[in-house]
This record gives sequence, structure tokens and C-alpha cells, in this order.
Amino acid sequence: MDKVLFACVRNAGRSQIAAAFFNAAADPRRARAICAGVDPASRVHHVVVDVMREVGIELGRVKPRRLEAEVLAGVKLIVTMGCGEACVDAREVPRLEWPLPDPKGLPIERVRPIREEIRERVWALIADKGWGRP
Repeated sequence: MDKVLFACVRNAGRSQIAAAFFNAAADPRRARAICAGVDPASRVHHVVVDVMREVGIELGRVKPRRLEAEVLAGVKLIVTMGCGEACVDAREVPRLEWPLPDPKGLPIERVRPIREEIRERVWALIADKGWGRP
């Protein structure tokens, strides 16, 4: 099974959305996602919890976590969102950078399009890598 890391600075928005969509759509026998941030917030942004509830995914009890060496163990792909090299310097692991706006402090009507762009990118990644459900 492949392990994918979604990383952003606070681990309270984009990376949480991406990991949740990934784990909902990917075949768990082929791949799983985790997420982390270099400076984790105390909780997932309220607006992110709300927009994900709209699509049936609950993030209200999820705790942001710090990106540390043990989180990187076994990771096959890193997807950074808004932090690039500041998030993680693991040159031996393939990396994608998804330039996406940070949903922190945005009204819900501006976070919905961010959610949908992340969902589309996640689905495309799963299809490209062959991680979809049978």
C-alpha cells in the first residue's frame, strides 16, 4: 500500500480536505493519505469543517498534527499546498505542489470552490496513479 502525505503550514484546511477526499475515494488496499503541517493549528478551521460536512465528511474531531520525521516514514508521494520546501525537505520522495488559496478566514462561499478544486485534483491523482477502487 502506498502512503501519500498532504502538507500545508497549519494542517487546518487544505491538507485536511485533501486527505479526507483521498481516503474516501482511494482503494484502501492500494493507498492511504495522511496530512500534517509545519506549524499546526489547535483545530481544523471552522469553515473547513462546515464545507466538508456539506459533502458528508466530518472533520470536527480531527486534530492537526505536526510534520515530523516519523510522519514521513514510508511516504511515497508528498503533495504540498502553499508551503513548498518550507513544509518538508525530503528530496528522495516525489513531490507535487498544488498552489491553492488558504481557506483560513474566508467566507464559506469562497471556501467551497477551494474544496471543489481540491476534490478534482485528488480524484485526478488517484486516477493517474491507479489507486481507485475496483
